This record gives sequence, structure tokens and C-alpha cells, in this order.
Amino acid sequence: MNTFLYFVRHAVSHFIPGNERNRGLSGQGKRDAARVAEILKNEGIDIIVSSSYARAIETVKPLADLLGKEILAFDALSERAIGTVNVDLDDDVLLRAAQKSFEDLDYCLPEGETTRQARERAIPVIRQLLTDYQGRKIAVGTHGNIMTIILHYFDNRYGFEFFIQTTKPDIYKAEFDGFVLKRVERLWKP
Repeated sequence: MNTFLYFVRHAVSHFIPGNERNRGLSGQGKRDAARVAEILKNEGIDIIVSSSYARAIETVKPLADLLGKEILAFDALSERAIGTVNVDLDDDVLLRAAQKSFEDLDYCLPEGETTRQARERAIPVIRQLLTDYQGRKIAVGTHGNIMTIILHYFDNRYGFEFFIQTTKPDIYKAEFDGFVLKRVERLWKP
């Protein structure tokens, strides 16, 4: 029996230097989180987990409220900071660094986390979810970079090009047979 992970990339949240963990959703982000709940309400979600960051939790909270489910938060699913989070880095610098990090798993900017390091903290949680909830449907409140790193681990076709075409929010339904990723379907319609 296959297991489904519904990766929900968080909705829009305004960047606040030094406040990665507690940044909430913008007004548009809150409206989009309600749309996420509408899209997923009939999918038969059994479990809802999330990064421990506020913007990820707030994106899946309307779904949890609608289904009457708790959200299990995991620090290990938090976003990968490719460089310092205490200053607002130029978007071009961040994009070039992200691209390089998918080519060189040990690359990061100063004070950042490499793709390998992020993968080593996130994948054990994903594997545990696939084991503990085999045959079930799990919504995963997440972030664009760590979601791509997770998908890349299971299928290396998911890399930088995939990452840059994702939106905030976004939803990807990933079907697993054990630890084998069988298919991914995008459910979010921007």
C-alpha cells in the first residue's frame, strides 16, 4: 500500500532579518492558506506535520482546523539557510548560491547550511514518517529549498530548476512505495 506525502510550501511571508522562526504569513499568505485547505480537504489527509517555523505551520493550520487534526512540528524540517539569516541578501546572490548547492552538496555561503547538512537532518524524519504512517496520507508544511532537497534525495530530477518554478504557496502530492518515490503531482493552481 502506497504512502502519500503532500508537500505544502508555505504561503507568502515578509522577510524580517534575524526572525526566521517566527515570521508569520502576510494577508495574502493567509488567504492562500485558506485555499490550500480547500484544495486538500477531500484528499483524506490522516496526519499533518510541519516545519516548526511559524509561516509553515500557519499555512497548514486552516487545513488542520478544518479536519480537526493536530499539527506535529519538527525542527528538522525547517528551511535550509544557504547563508546568514541575519541580513537581507540580494536575491541574485541567493539564487546563484542555491543553484551551486545542488551541483556541490557541500557548498553554502558563510554562516549557511549545505545541501548535505540539510538533507542529513530532514531525510530521517521523512523516512520515519514513511515507516510509521505507511499507507496513509500526510500533509507536510514545508519550505521551498528543503522540500526540493527532500525530493532531490529520492529523485535527482528535482533540483534547482524545479525549485525556481515553485510558488508560495505550492502543493506537491508525492506517492511513495516504501522509500521509492513513484510520482509527483502538482495540486496548486496559481
